[in-house]
Amino acid sequence: MLNLWGNRSGRNCDGASRREFLKVGTLGLGGFGLSNLLQMRSAAASTGRSLPDTSVVWLWLGGGATHIETFDPKMSAPAEYRSMVGAAQTSIPGVQIGGLFPRMARRARQMAFVRSFTHGNSGHTGGTHFVMTGVDHPPADAGAQPIKPSLGSITARVRGSNHPDSGIPTYVRLAGLYADGPNWLGSAYAPFDVGGQARSNLNLSMRRDQLADRRGLLRQFDTMNRRVDRSGLMAGLDAFDQQAVQLLLGRATEAFDVTREDPRVRDMYHNGTAGLGDNLLLARRLCEAGCGFVTLHYANSNQGWDMHNRMEPQLRQACPPMDQAISVFLDDLEQRGLSEKILLVITGEFGRTPRINGDAGRDHWGPLCTLALAGGGLRMGQVVGDSNSKAEVPRTTPIYPRDLMATIFHVLGIDRQQQYIDQSGRPQFLLPDGARPIAELV
Repeated sequence: MLNLWGNRSGRNCDGASRREFLKVGTLGLGGFGLSNLLQMRSAAASTGRSLPDTSVVWLWLGGGATHIETFDPKMSAPAEYRSMVGAAQTSIPGVQIGGLFPRMARRARQMAFVRSFTHGNSGHTGGTHFVMTGVDHPPADAGAQPIKPSLGSITARVRGSNHPDSGIPTYVRLAGLYADGPNWLGSAYAPFDVGGQARSNLNLSMRRDQLADRRGLLRQFDTMNRRVDRSGLMAGLDAFDQQAVQLLLGRATEAFDVTREDPRVRDMYHNGTAGLGDNLLLARRLCEAGCGFVTLHYANSNQGWDMHNRMEPQLRQACPPMDQAISVFLDDLEQRGLSEKILLVITGEFGRTPRINGDAGRDHWGPLCTLALAGGGLRMGQVVGDSNSKAEVPRTTPIYPRDLMATIFHVLGIDRQQQYIDQSGRPQFLLPDGARPIAELV
């Protein structure tokens, strides 16, 4: 038996895993459903317009990275407010960023630093839901499940679960994040999880002709009456079946194999980047193959970015590898002519308290958050918005998660008025009310 996805990963609240069903040879649940995937692709193109060949790499700084020591150092503020690691002068006249990012500072004309990004939710889970979906959901911090689809799942719903030529999944996550799933869009649009057994089981363990025979056998089961279970697993089964076969037989596996890269490029991404560069290299390869949305997480310190105490030594551990990795990534995209096609988003669930606390750290702070972007055909080489003199709140027009979401829609070519039917049969807009792309960027 060929087990495509491993055992019991990605459980739902009933304790069952949709990918637990995907065992070629078990045969009890019917066929691979090629027609279903083709229908999804047809639906994605039914508007009569082609979607741009653009991608988003979503770099998450989990724990809540400080907005001050990253992109808004406020060196004119009193000592208890300004950056504890100094500032680096960027290639944009008069603009500084955190002192531990000298390489990014030299590449600032390839980036945009947003200094009025805000949402007000200072909870880890609640803030994550807000930034990932554009919608506030305070019960998340009490353990509630997400209530809205993530940006990656929206991308998969609009474009289809796989790229029509390469078979690459439209939405790939290199590390799981809260609220990164499809919610009411359905399990067919969940991320392909590289962090689990999915990637390690992508290699064929039987001859291709044997697999073809089994696919033929599976098609015979398409005549069976299927029972729709209450958990909704069957709604996404066909899409995941077809995704698995396309990954096995198509060119998609090559994108996941970074050993195909020139060793000099791999070394450039790897050296001094604490693993972040390796993930960015993989993200670039996935985007080149047609992936539309890749999420990855970076937190190279004892507490991630949740630095309530002894912040400075943790920053000196976490920031230089990030500085190196992002600089290599931006240079590589530029050399390959991909800067206009791939948007890098750097953010987290919130910022940190402007005033340094008694333990030489900063606490949770939703009123001002960390955000920087690069590429994607947007207008780079600028600071967007401004904070007040102590980096406490936006001084200029606030930019909310819904506005970031609308900006990503713009890059990906997703209609801001796009609606889909939710589980109750009601049409739902994908963007929250009042969402507008960040004007300075578009």
